[in-house]
Amino acid sequence: MHYLAMVLANLGLLLFQPPTALTGQPEPVFSRTGGNSFFAQEGIVELTLSLPLNDVLTDRGASPQPHPAVLTYRDAAAATQHLAVQVQVRGNRRKDPTVCGFPPLLILFPPDSRQSSLFGEVTTLKLVTHCLDDTHTLREYFVYKLYNQLTDFSYRVRLCRVQYRDTRAKGRATMRYAFFLENTEAVALRNQATTISKKLFIGMESMDAKATATMAIFQYMIGNTDWSVPYRHNIRVMAPNPLTSLLPVPYDFDYSGLVMAPYAVPPEQLGIRSVRDRLYRGLDFPPATYTEVRDLFNARRPAFYNVYLSCLYLDPDEKSFATRYLDEFYKTLNDPKDFEHRITRVGSKNAKRRMQITGLD
Repeated sequence: MHYLAMVLANLGLLLFQPPTALTGQPEPVFSRTGGNSFFAQEGIVELTLSLPLNDVLTDRGASPQPHPAVLTYRDAAAATQHLAVQVQVRGNRRKDPTVCGFPPLLILFPPDSRQSSLFGEVTTLKLVTHCLDDTHTLREYFVYKLYNQLTDFSYRVRLCRVQYRDTRAKGRATMRYAFFLENTEAVALRNQATTISKKLFIGMESMDAKATATMAIFQYMIGNTDWSVPYRHNIRVMAPNPLTSLLPVPYDFDYSGLVMAPYAVPPEQLGIRSVRDRLYRGLDFPPATYTEVRDLFNARRPAFYNVYLSCLYLDPDEKSFATRYLDEFYKTLNDPKDFEHRITRVGSKNAKRRMQITGLD
């Protein structure tokens, strides 16, 4: 019997039930005909977010409160639209004022806007803000776009230029890059899948081998060690319906070498000095799986590079920053001895003796 089926059987649950049975969450409000078209489109969205800026920036305690705000944008007919929303500070590390001058936000949409607004049928959306500067916002946005090249089981993002207008300080406004992150329920819905509750312990060895190897090597490619399948740290687990396998869906890439955020420091236990230093944190996989995954990454190489090289608003230095880092990865990927040294042997050690790091394993 499949590992997940045994877990669910022990809990007295039926395997093929609606998402509420497995997650304990309400049914998603997204359209069942293809998900949210807002994330299916490319192009930068120009927005104005009017809000009591100081109230929001200082509300970073354990339970931040919603604050009234207005989103202004132009619709498909170029008509200006004003949408009354609420904004709430969110996040973990980035909520800390010593880490981010501007925290990430949760946008709460009113019920009567969910079918007619630019943002589609959503109740909330996460907005990844500039934290300290635009550079690292753009870098993380592009990492999401890289993973989109590998699988549809990935979070879609939509880049925005947001003018933050302080409603309590007339004339005070600032323009910054930000991006909206697709909701987990939407990722599952458009893939006809179920999100598995975090309460169910699932080891990496119980996941689909190719999908998990792809995810782990992607994390190595971008220089990210800040993830864990068993502890669901920056990972959601989804099961296609009907259940055929368990698939990992990663998010939050600000601790990766491709982003290199100023506050990103790897745990001492890992033995690396910088997030720019790659370390493989996956398990060992069969040779045939590694062959499939290496072929996949080589096939996607032009698409990866094109994410950066085709971007009109990215300066040459940033393009070089990313592509040189990818060059180093592909050198390892296609050198059998280096691949064995950095991936296969490390994965074998991880499988035999898991390195316990709070929040990562």
